[in-house]
Amino acid sequence: MERKKISSAIFAYWSKLVATVCFVIITVLSAGGQTTKKDSTKYVTLKHGDKGFELRAADDKYLMEIAARLQFRFATPGDQNPVTFDDFISEKKRIFKINRARLKIGGHAYKPWLKYYFEYELAQSNLLDFRVMIEKWTFLNFKVGQWKLEYSQERCISSGEQQMVDRSIINRPFTADRQQGIEVYGRLKKGTVADFNYWAALLTGMGRGETSNDDDNLMIFGRVQWNPLGRPVEFEGSDLEIHEKPALSIAYAAFTNRSPYTRFSQAGGGDLEGFAAGLPGQYRVNQYNIESAFKFKGFSWQSEWHHKEIIDKFDNDATSNLTGMYVQGGYLFHQLFHWWPRQMELAGRFALYRPDTSIKENNEKESGGAVNWFFNGHKNKLTAELTYFDFTRISASEHGWRFRLQWDISF
Repeated sequence: MERKKISSAIFAYWSKLVATVCFVIITVLSAGGQTTKKDSTKYVTLKHGDKGFELRAADDKYLMEIAARLQFRFATPGDQNPVTFDDFISEKKRIFKINRARLKIGGHAYKPWLKYYFEYELAQSNLLDFRVMIEKWTFLNFKVGQWKLEYSQERCISSGEQQMVDRSIINRPFTADRQQGIEVYGRLKKGTVADFNYWAALLTGMGRGETSNDDDNLMIFGRVQWNPLGRPVEFEGSDLEIHEKPALSIAYAAFTNRSPYTRFSQAGGGDLEGFAAGLPGQYRVNQYNIESAFKFKGFSWQSEWHHKEIIDKFDNDATSNLTGMYVQGGYLFHQLFHWWPRQMELAGRFALYRPDTSIKENNEKESGGAVNWFFNGHKNKLTAELTYFDFTRISASEHGWRFRLQWDISF
């Protein structure tokens, strides 16, 4: 039944894409024979760029970019990161699946600085992103809609532009994920030692797909990012651009929220292990993240350190503290050895998660390495990854290996 659902979703996805492209081509070809110097601003051009097919008005008042992405994955003895000991001893399986199937539509309307973006997950029938941005000035911009909060580098990097096959074990407990609300953001003192990016937002704090809050408490979010060399590190894995000058970013992000949930994911609000399903307003969550990112001549680095406080307002303010961190790096070795293939990158990651800081013996570790082969940058790449997990509790421990192979391709 699951295979039939996925097949139907993919068929529907390609049908929509083909129909859209055919419509665009017919429109452009029909207009081509009628264009004159007098009315040339009324017609559009079609080409393929970095963000897919571009449908652009001649006067640049309108732009629509349409892109599709498919992600094929093989994994053994399973795919998802382990969460409990049961995940280590469950039945071993070899998995082959379409992990992601995305349709992306973005651009601008009326003015080049009035932008919009939609993203739809066809395999699971989820509307992931929908937002409108006013980006007329560098120092002051506005956003409204639903999007991934800029809380952490790892989560903000698109699943199609990651260095490893997928995100680390600390993404699940610490991501703020997608929320609905309004945000102000910008960049100050560009190109100087005082180069800063900032983000501040008010949100419902209920996760993807929720249009209202459970009470009158909003999620409050903020991020400050210092770019001391005057060049920020963008939300993209690997140094495929080969930075001739070093780029460094150091950021602090935090949010506070009160809701029934102790974690968020693409599916929306959820519960961490050890916490019961909440009632409206039951959990106050306060968390922060300190991170760094660096790129220079084929070398890339990123790290995060998280702290999370969960207060159960219905249980005499019982408080739990969680921490997590990861470090990750990669290098395109053709910058060092002339015989090394330009398309190949080696990368590695170490992550540590402590689900309860009051119990020092409780920790979860992830150590992994990956090989990337870029056929056309992140738009067409093959990634092989080997990961070792080591979970420890006071009275027990479990460990195990996982191998994954992934082909990610965008059109």
